[in-house]
Amino acid sequence: MSTFSDFNFAGHKALVRVDFNVPLDDKFNITDDTRMSATIPTIKKILADGGSAILMSHFGRPKDGPTDKYSLKHLVKHLHELLNPDGGNITKVFFADDCIGEQASITASTLRAGEVLLLENLRFYKEEEKGDKDFAEKLSKLGDVYVNDAFGTAHRAHASTAVIAQFFAADKKMFGLLMESEVKSAEKVLHEAEKPFTAIIGGAKVSDKILIIENLLQRATDIIIGGGMAYTFLKARGGKIGGSLCEDDRLQTALDILEKAKQKNVSIHLPEDSIIADKFAADANTKNCPSDQIPDGWMGLDIGLKAIGIFSEVIRNSKTILWNGPMGVFEMEKFQGGTKAIALSVADATSKGAFSLVGGGDSVSAVNQFHLADKVSYVSTGGGAMLEYFEGKVLPGIAAIKE
Repeated sequence: MSTFSDFNFAGHKALVRVDFNVPLDDKFNITDDTRMSATIPTIKKILADGGSAILMSHFGRPKDGPTDKYSLKHLVKHLHELLNPDGGNITKVFFADDCIGEQASITASTLRAGEVLLLENLRFYKEEEKGDKDFAEKLSKLGDVYVNDAFGTAHRAHASTAVIAQFFAADKKMFGLLMESEVKSAEKVLHEAEKPFTAIIGGAKVSDKILIIENLLQRATDIIIGGGMAYTFLKARGGKIGGSLCEDDRLQTALDILEKAKQKNVSIHLPEDSIIADKFAADANTKNCPSDQIPDGWMGLDIGLKAIGIFSEVIRNSKTILWNGPMGVFEMEKFQGGTKAIALSVADATSKGAFSLVGGGDSVSAVNQFHLADKVSYVSTGGGAMLEYFEGKVLPGIAAIKE
């Protein structure tokens, strides 16, 4: 395995797995280019060395082969703008309307140093998600160096993310700069965390987060639980939660987690109070209420003022922070106070020297929405991949490069 920064790409055609699965509006305008922007430094390093870059990505979940809706051609213009920020045409960007086959092969073979080729959506072929070896081999022939810079798909054993690596020698396959920084940040939190280490876990369901909580019980000093999943824990402890979200089949699981935490001397913090609403709507009536005394007909949709105070103090005293999942329904203004307060506390702790890693779609959306992304140590681009990494699973996209 080579290190990307040390490799000289002069004269090489680098086949780069990127994650360009970005959201588009109904006019095919990109509404959030975070994933594209994140991989630009990797592409620029290849070109600056005197190499060329052949980019491959999935896009959406096309069911029936090629369709205009899921074509990567809609991203070419923006990719050109990202690579030519001054409005010039120094870096040429070509597009192949297939990811294998004659056109892709000819365009790749005639690509010159400093040029970029974007291949059509990999998922137009069912072989991609099946991890088909023959399909992976066809892709591999387009370049002589393989670079995986798609952390967001590292947990998938797909043809372009894991299977393809076997067709490249150990010194010709590597992580890109984005993937390197993702893995480094995740490993820092998982294996080198300075204590106190606080994990903030939110979101709707306990069932989605059981494995990550159990793995973090071996490492964290404090675990803050917010969002809808908190009410399963509160009900398990005998609290009244009204119409709040609850997984009744996970009540025993919640009690088991609380017991394990006690045995391991890990402090689990549940919200003492909640902002409750009489309906799940932006115009609902609201009030602050103890989280274990929510009346019938009301539901908890955010953490309350006391909870904000307690959680914020824990966070500000931390040296390492992992945040995965919001504290409430932050998409609605009435219920975003808790998530915003937590984001500000994470930023504050970071400014005082803590290492903070934010990952998971909603947490990332929150720090972006509150303009705090540059105030935390690292914002992960891979929601599902990061979650599986912190569950202790081996990610196929990482293992394929390291093998």
